[in-house]
Amino acid sequence: MSSKLVPSDPAKVMVIREVVPAITTLSVPFWRFGRIKVGGRGTIVRLRSGALAVFSPVALTDDVKATVAKLGEVKYIAALDIEHHIFLGPWHAAYPTAKVIGPEGLPEKRTKQKNEDVPFSVVFKAGQPSYSVDAEFDSEFDSEFVSAHPNKEIVFNHKPTKTLIQADLIFNYPATEQFSKTGVNPTSGILTKIFGSLTNTYGNGQKRFIWYAISGSDRAGFSSQVSKVNAWDFDRIVPCHGDVIENGGKGIFQKIFEWHLQKNKST
Repeated sequence: MSSKLVPSDPAKVMVIREVVPAITTLSVPFWRFGRIKVGGRGTIVRLRSGALAVFSPVALTDDVKATVAKLGEVKYIAALDIEHHIFLGPWHAAYPTAKVIGPEGLPEKRTKQKNEDVPFSVVFKAGQPSYSVDAEFDSEFDSEFVSAHPNKEIVFNHKPTKTLIQADLIFNYPATEQFSKTGVNPTSGILTKIFGSLTNTYGNGQKRFIWYAISGSDRAGFSSQVSKVNAWDFDRIVPCHGDVIENGGKGIFQKIFEWHLQKNKST
């Protein structure tokens, strides 16, 4: 939680926005390696029951607490991969009855790092034919564990709003909204520009980066897993890094993973 990575006073720079009535995003500045402007985002989804599911939680500021209080009761808190867990402790402390969800390897990582003790209710593990949290959650979300990704990505699709919620599977550079309250140009800096060329959705840099680097160690497994996600009905994509893709997300997903989808069909 170094100030080189996250803002020292997140309340001043966080953007809380209702994307649609059921989805609220919490967007903040975030510097990867303390240098690269990638941005960060937590997402709150209000289920039909009124329960709240929180994905990749960010700083639990007073404004966030007030927003949550207006929306409903936090019943689920999900770390979408082994990197997006910094604020699990404060959120669990504030909402101790919520089910904590995460990928395999994260509980052990947190223990090794001596993070706060957070009991995981549901741990997604590789090789399962399907994934489940509970009946209430499953009725509204598709779930897939992209275990072939180095960060062990859990991907969810909120079926009522056709919204894909994910962490590091897809980036959407630049992080305009996430840096909008900082007065900082989100595209400035040579490292950010280089990283941006590999994480935007309008060129082919991200497509190549994922094919040659991210999925290189298990391309067949990765292709199979993203093909399952591609079978879902979604239009919007909420990434943790970069701007929300408000519409046309399915086409962007298919463009970025074109080679993986083709490979899966041929095997």
